[in-house]
Amino acid sequence: MNTTQQTDDTTDLKELFFSLIAQWKLIAVCVLLSLICAILYLRVTPATYAVDGLVQVESGKGGASAALLGQQLSSIMDTTGLGQQQAQAEIQILQSRLVLGTTIQTLNLDIQVKPTQNSLLQRIITKPDFQTQYSAEGIAIHNDSDNFTIQELKVPESFEDKALILHISGDQLTLTDKKTDLEVFKGKLNKNNIMSNPYGTWRIAIFSKAPLHQDYILTKQALPSAVKSVLDNFSATEAGKQTGVINITYQGEDSLHITHVLNTILSTYKAQNVQQSSAEKEQTLAFLNKQLPTLKADLDDAERKFNAFREANNTVDVNQESELYLKQSIDLETQKIQLQQKQAELAAKYTSEHPMMQEVNAQLGAINKKIGELDTTLKRLPDIQRRYLQFYRDVEVKNQLYTNLLNTYQTMSVAKAGEIGNVRIVDMAIEPVKPIHPKKLNILILSLFLGGFIGVLLALLRNMMQSGIKDASQIEDEFNISVYATVPRSDLQLRRTHLLKKKRQLPILAVKDSEDGAVESLRSLRTAIYFALGKEHGNQVILISGTSPEIGKSFISINLATILAQSGKRVLLIDADMRRGYLQQYFATSNNLGLSNLLTDNVTELNQVIQNTHVENLAFISRGKSPKNPAELLNTGKFVAIIEQLKQQYDHIVIDTPPLLAVTDAAIISQSVDLNLLVVRFAKSHLKEVDITINRFKQSGREVHGVILNDIHKTSGAYGYGYDYQYSYDYKSRK
Repeated sequence: MNTTQQTDDTTDLKELFFSLIAQWKLIAVCVLLSLICAILYLRVTPATYAVDGLVQVESGKGGASAALLGQQLSSIMDTTGLGQQQAQAEIQILQSRLVLGTTIQTLNLDIQVKPTQNSLLQRIITKPDFQTQYSAEGIAIHNDSDNFTIQELKVPESFEDKALILHISGDQLTLTDKKTDLEVFKGKLNKNNIMSNPYGTWRIAIFSKAPLHQDYILTKQALPSAVKSVLDNFSATEAGKQTGVINITYQGEDSLHITHVLNTILSTYKAQNVQQSSAEKEQTLAFLNKQLPTLKADLDDAERKFNAFREANNTVDVNQESELYLKQSIDLETQKIQLQQKQAELAAKYTSEHPMMQEVNAQLGAINKKIGELDTTLKRLPDIQRRYLQFYRDVEVKNQLYTNLLNTYQTMSVAKAGEIGNVRIVDMAIEPVKPIHPKKLNILILSLFLGGFIGVLLALLRNMMQSGIKDASQIEDEFNISVYATVPRSDLQLRRTHLLKKKRQLPILAVKDSEDGAVESLRSLRTAIYFALGKEHGNQVILISGTSPEIGKSFISINLATILAQSGKRVLLIDADMRRGYLQQYFATSNNLGLSNLLTDNVTELNQVIQNTHVENLAFISRGKSPKNPAELLNTGKFVAIIEQLKQQYDHIVIDTPPLLAVTDAAIISQSVDLNLLVVRFAKSHLKEVDITINRFKQSGREVHGVILNDIHKTSGAYGYGYDYQYSYDYKSRK
């Protein structure tokens, strides 16, 4: 053994590439299976459509703010963001039970219907034609030849979210709990059924003009479950930061149905928004209706007192300074009353620490301070003028406040009548043309790549698991034994196992296709036998053995013997595998008489067991009937005498022996031969097996003269010494 060998851990990319090409069938099968799975997936997966809509949220002041606060305080509130409806708040409203729940009840979306016969196999075989149309009147179901309508389905709370099997026979309909298989309702078809039983009250109305051909599964969902089902297919997102534009999408398998559902959601949302805005104005109008009579009464009382004072004191001369004081007093009193009203409104919403409350309180404090200063100044006026100014101020303040509220009331009434809300439906949903998924082309392309990837992965794993000998140099470097032939794989050789099971005659490759690459390789072996070893051994008796079963030693034996015979030599082929030999199938001869008969003295004449074959110059001795002790028969010395006698009649004797690691027959036979050849199989035989086999021969006092590397894959990239696989094909094409 060569102890100077260095381990090469590098990867031969060329060999790896050729090994993948050699397993192209495995990769092709994986790609095909992946493509079939993709087609089946597309077959059973229904198309999903998507519709979208667009909503614009407009900012605006509330009716109460505009009416009661005036421009100054409304501006203050706008700077803090109070009253402005943000897009995120509207998205939450869109996803609320207020909107979705109303839509569900309007379209009866809380009723789910599906056929009982809807298995995966049925969807693969036939494409289902199941359609449901939801409306306020009920649900219309169409399934092949079945057509019926569910106008009402109300079940007890204990049966909500439970699957109920609908069965119709004649004019009778029954509902059965799918889980318990108990009949829970029985009623009439084409009739409004209202019934109470131990389970609760049922209200069911199902109409059909013809009997149904199969049963159906009905599920009445509770409102939270129905809302969740809608939300699973519904989404609302703001289209850009702080744009106030909301993009709404809804997905489903029925393009017409999802369009109808989304438009209903948009209409419901718009209606509730208008209703909310109208409710705000209604509140403001109710407040004004309470305030106006009180202000009117205060104004009338102030005017009576002022007129009575004027009649009692006739005309009072008011100088310009007093008029200025009067104007300032009226303005301050008006502002004070407005701020007090706003303070009362904010106190219902916020605490005294809120910035809005603090702002109003600060303004009230400033106005009260100015009023106090003005009152101090007015006290210095003469009593008549001071009282005149007070009465006149009360009349003007109450008259101005009453006039403002009356104008606000009229404006609010007009606004309520023309209320359109603060949201605008920009785009309604339209029925889609193409589904959003599954994307057939993408899935098919992905399946091809996935199948190819899995195929390559399996090929690489298979190649890694095949840790056997893949290069002739491994044998020569490890054991210092020459490899005299590298025999490529033959398609005919691959059919051998199939033909053996059929018990049909096996074709001899050297006869059937003499230009095959394997035959050319064995011709190089014949040349090596003639020239490389001929002078030393004579090479008359050739033993062919192997390390283990299923390595192709019988294939090598029959074709080498044929090639030797084709060169004009007298050749005898002996099947010495008395346990499992099958060389007789190459010649379609009987196995009744053979080597075992000679060794057991059942037959004494060699001519009785030697058979002529259809190959010129080639004779054959079969294994005969299987004995119980073939190793003992070979070890009696009679086999040596038989070989010596046969050597006088033939130029070459080729002996096919059992594998040495399985039995010792080959070691015994090797004592009588001139040349020991060992067959190893590409990627299957291991160096350890070869090492043990060589040691077995050495223990018997014999040696292995050469090795034959068999079954090299066509694209393995392996080249043998004394034989170039690619060259053999070039040689074949030249011939």
